[in-house]
Amino acid sequence: MTARDLLTRNNVLGTALVAVLLLLPNLATAYFVNFVMTQTLILGLAAATVVFLARYGGMTSLAQFLLFGIAGFMFGNAAQETGARGLNLGWHPWAAVAFALVVTAAAAFVLGALASRTTGLYFLMLTMVYAVIGYYVFAQIVEISGPGGLTSIQRPDLLGPPVRLYYAGLGLSVLAYLGFRAVGRTGFGLTLQGVRDDPVRMASLGYNVPLHRTLAFTLAGFVAGAGGLLNVWWNGQIDPASIAIGPTLILLIIAVIGGISSFEGAWLGAFVYVLVFTYLRDLPLIDRIGITEARFNTVIGVIVLLIMMLSPEGLTGIARRLRPALRPRTRTGPDPAAGQAPATRTTEKELGVTRS
Repeated sequence: MTARDLLTRNNVLGTALVAVLLLLPNLATAYFVNFVMTQTLILGLAAATVVFLARYGGMTSLAQFLLFGIAGFMFGNAAQETGARGLNLGWHPWAAVAFALVVTAAAAFVLGALASRTTGLYFLMLTMVYAVIGYYVFAQIVEISGPGGLTSIQRPDLLGPPVRLYYAGLGLSVLAYLGFRAVGRTGFGLTLQGVRDDPVRMASLGYNVPLHRTLAFTLAGFVAGAGGLLNVWWNGQIDPASIAIGPTLILLIIAVIGGISSFEGAWLGAFVYVLVFTYLRDLPLIDRIGITEARFNTVIGVIVLLIMMLSPEGLTGIARRLRPALRPRTRTGPDPAAGQAPATRTTEKELGVTRS
């Protein structure tokens, strides 16, 4: 890869954005960094797994927030020493991290294997069933959670100050973004895209279609689990209601707002969602038109509807449409000062004609 390949427009803009985000704690308020941006990075990380499965595998999954929650529940059970609920194993925090990620990846592998032979709407509905089952498992089994969930969960000492959690979210987001794009260029990723486009033909060529789908689901589940750990450290608690159907659909909505075929859209959609959720109530005269906090979901629904009417590809699709209009136009016609341009003759090569 040459230096010219690295200095593309997207790479330069991406590097500049990461640089701004690294300096953001020195430029913005602590509330904006530790609440708005940290939550954006966490939700964006989870939404990126939805984008990964949809973009490369053609699988729209509603189980990502369940896997997101499994990691949080497993960490809480393993790390807590005392508590009214949970296993209270009292493990070292980093051992609990490893345990949570292993359990999450194993759960993703099993769930992915069960769903790997379904496609389209059937896959969507099956993963929604996973989310419902997961909610009731953690709500009814008091040994690992119960309805009240786990509280007073402490994050590792290394991530003590809130700003460090922001930087951890930023680092994991960059790794996930680069990692998912890199996977798409590997043999596995190209095969997965072939499975997305024509699974019957790929199977006839000797590829194990269910296995590729299962492995993709497992990878996405592992990344969702990493986001779930950040979420439980940020909240300090987790309960079954946080992984119910409502939050599950919110994650899909975030991916749709940003653009379900764009990795950048995962974090863009999360940013828009968190901004609206945080600052909608503070807009002047907003309550005079009947918009209150209780009607937040209605506002989000209207926003999604408007975005989908403008572009089915979300905000990133709108940005792509606006990009040509923002570029400076260059004159391509003949120079008036030079008179009329001479007529050109179409060559046989341009027409695709060959002489024998």
